Amino acid sequence: MKIIDGYPDFMMDSIKLVEEKREKNISIDVKGMSLEERKQILSKYHPDFMEGTRRQVKIGIDKGNLMYNGIVDLIEARSILETKDIDLNRVDYDTDILIIGGGGAGTVAALFAHEKGVPTDKILITTKLRHGDANSMMAQGGIQAADRPEDDPLLHYLDIYGGGHFTNNPEMAKAMAMDAPEIIRWHLELGVMYDRLENGEFLELSGGGTSRNRMHSAKDYTGMELMRNIRDRFRNLNIPVLEFCPILELLMDDTGTVSGGIAFNIETHEYYVIKAKATILATGGSGRLHLSDYPTTNHYGATGDGLIMAYHAGANLRDLDTIQIHPTGDAYPDAVVGILSTEKIRALGAKPLNKNGDQFVFPLEPRDVESAAFIRECQEGRGLVTPTDMPGVWLDSPMIDIIHGKGTIEEKLAGEVRKFKRFGIDMVKYPILVYPTLHYQNGGVEANVKTETRVPGLFAAGEVTGGVHGKNRLMGNSLLDYNVFGRRSGLYVAEYIKTRTVGKLTLDHIDKYNKMLDEANIQSDIKAPIVLPEYRGKEVLARALDIM
Repeated sequence: MKIIDGYPDFMMDSIKLVEEKREKNISIDVKGMSLEERKQILSKYHPDFMEGTRRQVKIGIDKGNLMYNGIVDLIEARSILETKDIDLNRVDYDTDILIIGGGGAGTVAALFAHEKGVPTDKILITTKLRHGDANSMMAQGGIQAADRPEDDPLLHYLDIYGGGHFTNNPEMAKAMAMDAPEIIRWHLELGVMYDRLENGEFLELSGGGTSRNRMHSAKDYTGMELMRNIRDRFRNLNIPVLEFCPILELLMDDTGTVSGGIAFNIETHEYYVIKAKATILATGGSGRLHLSDYPTTNHYGATGDGLIMAYHAGANLRDLDTIQIHPTGDAYPDAVVGILSTEKIRALGAKPLNKNGDQFVFPLEPRDVESAAFIRECQEGRGLVTPTDMPGVWLDSPMIDIIHGKGTIEEKLAGEVRKFKRFGIDMVKYPILVYPTLHYQNGGVEANVKTETRVPGLFAAGEVTGGVHGKNRLMGNSLLDYNVFGRRSGLYVAEYIKTRTVGKLTLDHIDKYNKMLDEANIQSDIKAPIVLPEYRGKEVLARALDIM
């Protein structure tokens, strides 16, 4: 096998077909699918509808509900915390607001709680890794907001609701759409450098499943640019952060109200008792569980901790019978399998093509539909297979410069260009090979527009929550989600703590949960939350192969 410009020779043979048909493909579009066609392709090719990917929960408030196997495995595991080893008489940190998670939602919540009058020394963030090590930092494509004369938050709301298959919490979807323009204004105050046209207006692109161009971006580093500014404001305020200190379980008091958590120092193996008047759950998603055996775009700490801690405390979960697999995870080279190639590539005009160079799907279907089309193409033999047996289809990136002018790819997709150049591949000249990858946790802990969960004292914001996106999230709404509900969480919690008095601390809910497991005769070798994923002795790439 000969390598030519980063690709094996047999893949270059397919690229020649792509190049021969490129001019035709640019001028001709595949039609978008009808609702009925979308249902059919999802039911046949998306893992949400496959046999064996999900099962009913046997214990707790959501007993009988269908969820993905990897999440049920953790729900039906004993707590990682041995309550007898914890001395609750020794409080290490006594604070007003405990924020669990140092990504976008947690950091924004801290900023707005302080803006509402909470002193900085009465806010504490605990985070599993470093402050900012989160999916929030890794987001590429952009953030949605209806802020143009030809657009309207109502249209944004309808896109959110339709994209979620009409299963969203309508009030949460409404809140996100209505708050979006204010979030963009706040970002400008912080100094976020959004892409602009020559006349100074925002450059706003489309995303899959949207009816208007409303995606604001900062090249393909949007998540990083937002966190650069948000984190800078946060650090200038000197709000305390405990890094490398995940929370293992929530604390409650004798009134049944969440009153802090038990932190574990990964470096020293010490535990800390943290007492708080209010607790904000902002732990992010669960991509590192590799649900349905997909590779993932997610950061190393995304192991679903918040779901499990909240469930142990009595919070309910929703929409965890679905996952979002992003259609354009990298399929080649091996070193980047599963890493995201942003939807912005398709928004700029690149089309998905099979090994014969033919279009097979409208490029901007909602993510679940687009992914199902990619899977179908590969399962029916019209995709490529790499030397390590990874399936994939082409995303014809050179189209972008042909459509928008030379230099557009390097200007608008600088991160993507740099990523592939490391392996000798020039995406300006050649298409890139992609395949669906696990990207986002559609559901989560159920919360309302005030970010309240059903458990007193426990609030939640960001990817850990369920409701706003329903069964499927649209592009650009994750960055918006953490900003809108991080802000709301900080503001509402600042009011909540004014009348809160914490009672006697207890971990009785953990003992009761373990007892329920025993009574249900559920046996498991797993302890949950798992804190960090386990990869030793495993061929990670092989995770992508079981779905074929």
